[in-house]
Amino acid sequence: MEATVPRLLVVDDEPNVLFSLQESLKSETLEVFTARTAKEGIEHVQRQRPDAVILDVRLPDMSGLDAFDRIRQIDARLPVIVITAFAATETAIQAMKRGAFEYLLKPLDLGVLRTVLAKALEQNRLTHVRALFADEEEPEDVAVDRIVGRSPAMQEVYKEIGRAASQDVTVLILGESGTGKELVARAIYQHGLRSKGPFLAINCAAIPETLLEAELFGHERGAFTGADRRRIGKFEQADGGTIFLDEIGDMSRATQAKMLRILQDGRFERLGSSSTIQANVRLIAATNRDLDSMIGEDRFRQDLYYRLNVFTIALPPLRERRIDIPLMVERFVKIFNRELGKQVRTISPETMHLLESREWPGNVRELQATIKYALVHATGDILTLDCLPAALRSESASTPAFSMAETEVLDIARLVRSLIQGGDHDLYQKVISAVDRVVLKEVLNSVHGNQFRASELLGISRNTLRSKIRAAKLAIEKQVWSESDHDGH
Repeated sequence: MEATVPRLLVVDDEPNVLFSLQESLKSETLEVFTARTAKEGIEHVQRQRPDAVILDVRLPDMSGLDAFDRIRQIDARLPVIVITAFAATETAIQAMKRGAFEYLLKPLDLGVLRTVLAKALEQNRLTHVRALFADEEEPEDVAVDRIVGRSPAMQEVYKEIGRAASQDVTVLILGESGTGKELVARAIYQHGLRSKGPFLAINCAAIPETLLEAELFGHERGAFTGADRRRIGKFEQADGGTIFLDEIGDMSRATQAKMLRILQDGRFERLGSSSTIQANVRLIAATNRDLDSMIGEDRFRQDLYYRLNVFTIALPPLRERRIDIPLMVERFVKIFNRELGKQVRTISPETMHLLESREWPGNVRELQATIKYALVHATGDILTLDCLPAALRSESASTPAFSMAETEVLDIARLVRSLIQGGDHDLYQKVISAVDRVVLKEVLNSVHGNQFRASELLGISRNTLRSKIRAAKLAIEKQVWSESDHDGH
């Protein structure tokens, strides 16, 4: 599938504005087309489905607000940037209240416009590009992002996504950096009850603490130095939709207090205002931090944690699901072949062994960057060790390889042969499940059912251990839960 170039529609009745914006913004990575009336713009939205719209509030045949409402009827998730020559125009403010992405004053600052447009296009991608599960069929004519993995740990994640999507509740996603928390949030949104509404993603760690509160809740003119006009915040803008707050553990205590009120009764005030606003927004939050430790250090509100922790999904790090690495490598090679114009067909066994045996502290994001690096440096149709970063190769050289005893390998081989002879399907999952049951039973027996010590021995998190226990045989589950954890965990 060929990657499509994002498309921008500019609707303005001034020919010089249309010409200037089209010439300034069009590039190899952005197609720009224009309309001089509201009717023409609405028809373009209907037929051509742009990825973002720049809309003037004063048009010859219809008010900008009416045009915005018509566009929202066609696609409520389409980001619309409202532009106006009138600083105090109520139309622009009303459009923001109804869900416009941003409004900017003429004459337009091209640098600011480009920044806002980049954010709008990214929001459109997050909203419209589907997040597919591992076994979903990939369509040929639309872009998708795939959640890759068939390991028992990921099968549990898929089940949790399905449960969370079917209920309109707050979700907390836990996981190390690079494990795919944003992709899981998008899957919950796209399969959920609010999939036709807006989806706004905010990285709390990427916005200065002094600005995050204004970004989320908005502000009135004069609320602080530099607040030269009213700004509608994300919670007001996303009314009826979903907000994803990434790295919520980086949020200040003051902002946490406002978040607590929103989760309690859906109310907040803009900065500099005493008027209460009601927000109908679903919240999905994520963090790579240990919130329990932060609560103990008085850096995160316990009452907010209780409100966030209505439904929790814990993502396993890549080192705890190495069996998924070949699938991921195959997926990334396919993506980067297309992006870089390469023709890599296979990966050498020693290269795959290195990739599967590494710890991957940066998780899926690091693996993805490594495969892209490898394809850039590949000269043939096979990915070899020479294609990988030198640091990765040297790191691998100092790590002793693990090998199973020959009798253990033969036991697994016998299991595989018996499944084949019995006409079974889904052999990979059945073998892995059988191995998991043996490993879990032996380790848990050795520590008398103490899950904390078992997770340390296995080198996996307690959340992952619990997921594996649930996926194992009932006899193991009863044995595990009938024993108490001696350390109180």
